[in-house]
Amino acid sequence: MTDLPTPDTDQPHDLIGIGIGPFNLSLAALAHGVPANPRPLTATFYEQRPAFHWHPGLLIDGASLQVPFLADLVTLADPASPWTFLNYLRSRDRLFPFYFAERFHIQRAEYDAYCRWVTDQLPGLHFSHQVDAVRWNNQRGLFEIDFTQLDNEGEAEALGRAHTRHIALGIGTEPYIPDPLKPLIEAENVPVIHSADYLHHRQELLDAPHITVIGSGQSGAEIFLDLLRTRPTGHENLHWLARTQAFAPMEYSKLGLEHFTPDYSRYFHALPESVRDELVPHQWQLHKGIDADTIAAIHDELYRRTLHGGWPDTTLTPGVSVRTAGRIANTRIELHLEHTQQNTRTRLTTDAVILATGYRERSLDRILTGLDPYMRRDASERPRIDDRFRLVLDPTVTGNVYVQNAERHTHGVGAPDLGLAAWRSATILNDLTGTNPYPLPERTAFTTFGLTPHNPRVPTQGPDLIPLAQNN
Repeated sequence: MTDLPTPDTDQPHDLIGIGIGPFNLSLAALAHGVPANPRPLTATFYEQRPAFHWHPGLLIDGASLQVPFLADLVTLADPASPWTFLNYLRSRDRLFPFYFAERFHIQRAEYDAYCRWVTDQLPGLHFSHQVDAVRWNNQRGLFEIDFTQLDNEGEAEALGRAHTRHIALGIGTEPYIPDPLKPLIEAENVPVIHSADYLHHRQELLDAPHITVIGSGQSGAEIFLDLLRTRPTGHENLHWLARTQAFAPMEYSKLGLEHFTPDYSRYFHALPESVRDELVPHQWQLHKGIDADTIAAIHDELYRRTLHGGWPDTTLTPGVSVRTAGRIANTRIELHLEHTQQNTRTRLTTDAVILATGYRERSLDRILTGLDPYMRRDASERPRIDDRFRLVLDPTVTGNVYVQNAERHTHGVGAPDLGLAAWRSATILNDLTGTNPYPLPERTAFTTFGLTPHNPRVPTQGPDLIPLAQNN
């Protein structure tokens, strides 16, 4: 293993991004060419994966984004940017086919291809770079980033360190595995997978005599539909379970969608912490429901299988939770189920389980261990994040740590939404540069959230925010 250039000879960056998913890729695209007087902004981004791939296990044929194509990396902040989806189509001589296709919602595979097109051309992106530690250097007034450069096999090849004035965290989410199923998903030769890996295991799943899908969101619906279409009529042997009380459609009315506007993000951020925590679970249908077209396609496929008499061998049961799970005869799986409304219990034996149980924000604690003494936390020990997406740190830290898609508890259900990516990136860059490279609209929704205007609630020094002694 070798060492990369010593940190003392490196020029500090204005911004280092950790993680290259859609959100930090949006930030990188909008940062490209932005002036930081009297020179261009210097920004670099590190990602431990060898290349960009957006949910590769869920790029099912025909599956579409649940946001319009205008929710690309840059358009809603800078429609004249060279990194727009329309410019991607132009570079591929596909503008006219797209025009005549009249598609407002593009396929997921096309969005993934568009993002990879951006990563292939945009400078400052470093894949196969794993960030190991982040520290604040008081003497230099800079953040120190320690990283490991990985080889083609994912093994450590070289160590390096870089310095930066500011950081943007975009480390994304990770698959959520319910506790009763964790032992099975970790066991060998047991066909229990998370939906994130569906396409990687699709063929072996299709060979299973009986398959159970758990989860009532869009991924669960798409996987159930894909499996259904491959099974012979009358011998489908599919079971679809969900904790929610119905296989419910996503809230997609035009006024409902205004919860994914900057106006609502600002309103939500200004609410008391206890009110925010109470709101989020009740807003699940804004982002965890099923696209109405997918529901219709499932019903159409089920109905088609009744045309010659009989019913498809499928069971769709909402309102059910998995209490425990175990193996039978090494390969089969037994699920112990409970129906919450009937207060009844039963067992289900199946040959494969697909967990469409969603994702959770990755904890920032591991990567920010070196900054923990400086971090301010709320009553639930979560990082405090101000209205400009900055971690609230001790005043001795003069640089900013911006977060992307780790602020649902402070900014609401729009945090993981692609439609707010460009606006959030522009907000970060406007704050970072202290200028206004991306003028943003003052109003974005017809809905007026609240009876009185809410001023941003930026946590300040107070009884619960005691400055820490300056550390060397």
